[in-house]
Amino acid sequence: MRYAVVIEKADGNYSAYVPDLPGCIATGDSVKAVEIEIRDAIRFHIDGLKDDGLPVPAPTSIAEYVET
Repeated sequence: MRYAVVIEKADGNYSAYVPDLPGCIATGDSVKAVEIEIRDAIRFHIDGLKDDGLPVPAPTSIAEYVET
C-alpha cells in the first residue's frame, strides 16, 4: 500500500503524519530521518491494527502541490 505522508518543519526538527492512519506520527532531525521514522511508524501502526483485529484503512488521501 502507498500512504500519503505530510512532513512539516517544526522548531529544530521535522514531524510527519499519515492522514489515513490517525495517530501514526514520527519526528526526526532532518527530512531524510523523519522519512525513515515514518516508514517504521506506518509498519508498526499497521501491525498493531492487525494484532488487535482491527481493519487497516485503505490509502485514500491524495497529496498535490498547488501553484499560487
